[in-house]
Amino acid sequence: MIFPPVEPADSKVPRRNALDEVRSLGKEDGDDADSCTTLNEKRRATLAEIDNARFSWFHVRVCLIAGVGFFTDSYDIFAISIASVMLGYVYGHGQHLSANQDLGIKVATPVGTVVGQLLFGWLADVFGRKPIYGYELMLMIVASFGQALAGQAHGANIIGVLVVWRFVMGVGIGGDYPLSSVIPAEFSSTRIRGRMLAAVGANQGWGQLTAALVSFIITRAYKPALLADDPLVLAHVDFMWRLLIGLGCVPGAIALYFRLTIPETPRFTMDVERNVRRARRDVNRVITEGGSVGAAYYVDGEGDAVVRRVRAPKATRRDFMQYFSRRENLVPLLGMCYSWFAIDVAFYGLGLNTSIILQAIGFGSPSATVTGVEAVYENLKNIAVGNMILAVAGLIPGAWTTFLFIDYWGRKPIQLLGFVMLTILYIIMGFAYHDLTATSAGRKTFVFLYCLTNFFSNFGPNSTVSVFPGESFPTRYRSTAFGIAAASGKVGAVISQVGFGKLVNIGGENAFVPHLLEIFAFFMLTGALATLVLKEGKRLTLEEMSNERQEEFIQGKAYSDREDQVEMG
Repeated sequence: MIFPPVEPADSKVPRRNALDEVRSLGKEDGDDADSCTTLNEKRRATLAEIDNARFSWFHVRVCLIAGVGFFTDSYDIFAISIASVMLGYVYGHGQHLSANQDLGIKVATPVGTVVGQLLFGWLADVFGRKPIYGYELMLMIVASFGQALAGQAHGANIIGVLVVWRFVMGVGIGGDYPLSSVIPAEFSSTRIRGRMLAAVGANQGWGQLTAALVSFIITRAYKPALLADDPLVLAHVDFMWRLLIGLGCVPGAIALYFRLTIPETPRFTMDVERNVRRARRDVNRVITEGGSVGAAYYVDGEGDAVVRRVRAPKATRRDFMQYFSRRENLVPLLGMCYSWFAIDVAFYGLGLNTSIILQAIGFGSPSATVTGVEAVYENLKNIAVGNMILAVAGLIPGAWTTFLFIDYWGRKPIQLLGFVMLTILYIIMGFAYHDLTATSAGRKTFVFLYCLTNFFSNFGPNSTVSVFPGESFPTRYRSTAFGIAAASGKVGAVISQVGFGKLVNIGGENAFVPHLLEIFAFFMLTGALATLVLKEGKRLTLEEMSNERQEEFIQGKAYSDREDQVEMG
């Protein structure tokens, strides 16, 4: 991880954290205590306005702007579960993608997501949330178009081209994770922060449902043309997957303007830009008075070309290492990383292979009497219907149940409950797999249990793992730490995809599925154990969650940008 460079420290001088640095600066400059006290009082008053603000239309807009990103992320990620089947019909040998082709298509996005989460998480702490927000959406839009327009040629294999574009899209998706969680957290009042973050994350369920619904509509719309196709060519399936993937850029394109015009969060303005005066004005305009999201914020430039700033802790490599070397900061971060890793192993291991699971158990598969192009149509339609059932019966209700209870029960109890229930469900599905899939009634029971796993994923860790890092750590490191935790999760998704692709056919086609479910149960159990080290954030402010003293956060009188440039130069 790259952090702002620091001057080499004398080995004989004791190492000090950022608070020590600003205290010494205040003393060296002859800063008087009354000035520091006043500045800290203004900062605390500004934070109190944010933390105690009444729920307003501004909070709704922030949730919608951030939520569109999660909706698009989910659509783009999970549409490939259906599109890969279509790609197999058109470009696969024997109308199926090879194991490596299918793996490459599905794993490219999580790999890119890891890069995007780490990169954009760090950039948002260095340059600010506002300057970065929107660029990740541009990457997703461009990559969706690139996939839809990808072609086959003598010098370029279309599967390879798609892998590259899906990696680029993954970088954009990864960038969306820290920004779309940290921004709502820093704008939210304390009593509704959990619900705001849960509402943003709940859009993942709607994205997955929309991907399945669009696939179903496209399949039905192309039915006459598809049934008239040559069974060995299936030209119209090529149109179908391009539409399915390409339409993923529509919600992002709609939301792009609003992301580019969202104001900077007051916490970043105060704690990183060190401009308390501007932060107070922004709070009054946007939260207290309900100003427009796209309003201009020219505060210090109004009648004064010099921006006045305060002395406050700054992000440096040394300060970062010193902060996270403390047990009360490092252990929760590791717990967040592993919790996210554990849930993504199962959630993406199954979610990106739903079509394989449904086919493996014979749920919705075309009957033996249906052959040729009609069998292709029936298979694509049934896969879309199966994905819709799983989203409606499990993912969406689970996410909104979390929304209802997260600020009353707390994040930790919900995550712990989810992991425990998932452990039980995966054990039942794994060890009773052959009995459950042997009869029609058993297969319906299996699908019901599968829906329950989706429900307790979202009424559980899949909703809460993004809440913990979004409301923990100091403002100067919050986005970076979020990116680290989120990237750990996507490493789990990558490992799960590679493992699923390599293991699923051991002993025969889809023969290893029950053992994969048993492996997932183990990860759910260890995820429950990791949850125990996390700190509950219910009704606590972000500053209380940061584990830093707030009474003397500001330790110096205001100074101008010109003074800052001289000092830093």
